[in-house]
Amino acid sequence: MKAHEIPELDPQPREEDGHGYVDVLASEKLSVGLAIWPAGSTDRQRPHEEDEVYYVINGRGAIRVADEDRPVKAGSLVFVAAGVDHRYHDIEEEIRVLIFWAPPHNAPRHH
Repeated sequence: MKAHEIPELDPQPREEDGHGYVDVLASEKLSVGLAIWPAGSTDRQRPHEEDEVYYVINGRGAIRVADEDRPVKAGSLVFVAAGVDHRYHDIEEEIRVLIFWAPPHNAPRHH
């Protein structure tokens, strides 16, 4: 069994991308990570090669996906397709997000 206590994880924000991230679980077809965007931070992430599902654990702000904006708070669930530009903004309270990736994020690619 692979299991984690999410509240005990503490991904520290990194200067280069404006948020913290830690991989939590991975299988052949899916991976899960925890990300944190501090209040007032600037999200500098770029589009990814994987589909993503964001589940907001806590915090308040907004997310822009392509040309759509929507507020996010605890309980928000947002799908972002591979290659689509997206970023968090107007972060009022630190946002903690579980990210589900398919195929797995940072997995070796077979070309």
